[in-house]
Amino acid sequence: MRVLVAMSGGVDSAVAAARMVDAGHDVVGVHLALSSAPGTLRTGSRGCCSKEDAGDARRVADVLDIPFYVWDFADRFQEDVIEDFVDSYARGETPNPCVRCNERIKFSALASRALALGFDALATGHYARLADGRLRRAVDYDKDQSYVLAVLTAQQLRHAVFPIGDTPKSQIREEATRRGLSVAQKADSHDICFIPSGDTKAFLGARIGVRRGAVVDAAGTVLAEHDGVHGFTIGQRKGLGIPGPGPDGGARYVTGIDADTGTVHVGDLADLEVNTLEGDAAVFTAGVAPGGPLECAVQVRAHGGVADAVAELRGEMLVAELRNPLRGVAPGQTMVLYRPDPDGDEVLGSATIRAAR
Repeated sequence: MRVLVAMSGGVDSAVAAARMVDAGHDVVGVHLALSSAPGTLRTGSRGCCSKEDAGDARRVADVLDIPFYVWDFADRFQEDVIEDFVDSYARGETPNPCVRCNERIKFSALASRALALGFDALATGHYARLADGRLRRAVDYDKDQSYVLAVLTAQQLRHAVFPIGDTPKSQIREEATRRGLSVAQKADSHDICFIPSGDTKAFLGARIGVRRGAVVDAAGTVLAEHDGVHGFTIGQRKGLGIPGPGPDGGARYVTGIDADTGTVHVGDLADLEVNTLEGDAAVFTAGVAPGGPLECAVQVRAHGGVADAVAELRGEMLVAELRNPLRGVAPGQTMVLYRPDPDGDEVLGSATIRAAR
């Protein structure tokens, strides 16, 4: 099988490539250039896809004795991930750019080019598993990335390979050391890859500008002014610019954002609880929509925010009725449906949250 391996320059994709070579496949490595100024995309363990990362990936390819290329996807990444991220925050949403990158770059643009060039599959260093075409959680639950892959269609999954999902991260590093790969102890990337400073508010402010509005309580009393809804997300407790706690002495949290009026609503912890989620752009990993209600677990963040639920399609919307409330759910987040089973939680589908109540 001809396999294209997406090599980020980190240890996970390095071991994924090595395992594909060991399996006897015809392997080619590719590093994605996602910025027109790649030197700006890494600061220590923050960021990725820098010149440093490309060099690390190339050295791994040399050790494995496989062809290696750098493909320029900077324009596509700018439009489909960065601009989408900025626009979503401007609408008062909280997007996950890793979800969009997998959906639109790695398993759409990159995979399409790979198939057009005659490759049979795209392999990555994601922590997830595939069994009979079904996406499942990784063995290493703490590193599991099935959440950010749940937007992939059945067709995309048919051409995907996740070689390291059956192994804990600590063992991946040990394996890389045994193989003599220089990235064995390289720090994992953290936060948003295209914001190496970690200052998301400043990044958004530079692109959205000042759009002043008010922070109000449940009674509509103006508590503070702000420079833009992009500086807030549902569930936020710090940096609200308001004097002191609520009337009951408890902390106050962002409970709602109205981008049209620039209004940020705050309330107490109980106001964050939601029992129903509605999402659009639903994807079902089996390739067909369910014929009725699904008993499942719903996850709303990459690591956390899980509740048992019953989900079903109602027209164009995927609606999940939660058996226990979740807190801090924001429009723009992805809700992922899992079916718990003895062999590892199976991903059933996903949708982008538009309303939570």
